[in-house]
Amino acid sequence: MTLPTMLPHGRDEVLRWCRGIDEGPWSSLAVPERVAYTSHSMTVQLAAAAALTERVRLCTTIIVLPSHNAVRMAKDLASVDRLSNGRLTVGVGVGGREQDYRAVSAPFDRRWQRLDDQVAVMRATWAGTPPEPDLDPVGPPPVQPGGPPLIAGAIGPKATARAAHWATGVDDGTAIAYPDPEALAEVADRVRAAWHDAGRTDKPHLSTSLWYALGDDAEQRLHTYAFDYLKIFGPEIAEAVAEGARAHSPKSLATAVDIVRDAGFDELFLVPTTTDPTELDRTREALGI
Repeated sequence: MTLPTMLPHGRDEVLRWCRGIDEGPWSSLAVPERVAYTSHSMTVQLAAAAALTERVRLCTTIIVLPSHNAVRMAKDLASVDRLSNGRLTVGVGVGGREQDYRAVSAPFDRRWQRLDDQVAVMRATWAGTPPEPDLDPVGPPPVQPGGPPLIAGAIGPKATARAAHWATGVDDGTAIAYPDPEALAEVADRVRAAWHDAGRTDKPHLSTSLWYALGDDAEQRLHTYAFDYLKIFGPEIAEAVAEGARAHSPKSLATAVDIVRDAGFDELFLVPTTTDPTELDRTREALGI
């Protein structure tokens, strides 16, 4: 389950969502990131979730790492890992919105190479290597040996091939509007082939996300959320994707979950389109969990 980070909300909603997710049956609590948007700060939201939960795993879906300083991000994430007692999984990628880079004065060019380099910097930081020879190590050390697992937000063959050299798995956005069995099967095959070609013998963790809505005005709410989120790419693209967002009933949501599971994915991050915590109750009822 994803926190409704992208929608305006306050303390009460954060408390109720975090505690409701931690009660189960969710495997993970996800926090996404955007900068030039109404969303809360990802690291602040993660820290709150770490303090307000005891059981559920925390995931970033995803950090746009090349828009950050790698050492500072390593420090922030290690702090969350300690606050959560080692429950953090870190999804990183390059994103696709130049506006988010411009908002923080970060360069947009060479972002894939910079991502690879930053992953190495974060791991060195977590291992206690000082950022410069005359500096002290940057703490705190993470609870998880070697640091939190890293998941690549990768779409396409080149990004997947690069991720196979450093990631535990791939978080793919193919299903965000609604999952297509053939498209998901293609993603799973591509990721596994990339792992094989990189000489990996471990199984890659496969995950994806899905926008959904239940209850009153669910169809319109889902459409509005998808359009608003994507209008940065232009109204035509936003409208086309919003029209394809179909998880707005208990049946369509349950079917989507089955499609992702049958495609061999390990995890599906549900993305709510409301800040109303009772959506958790509707979701459990719709999925019979």
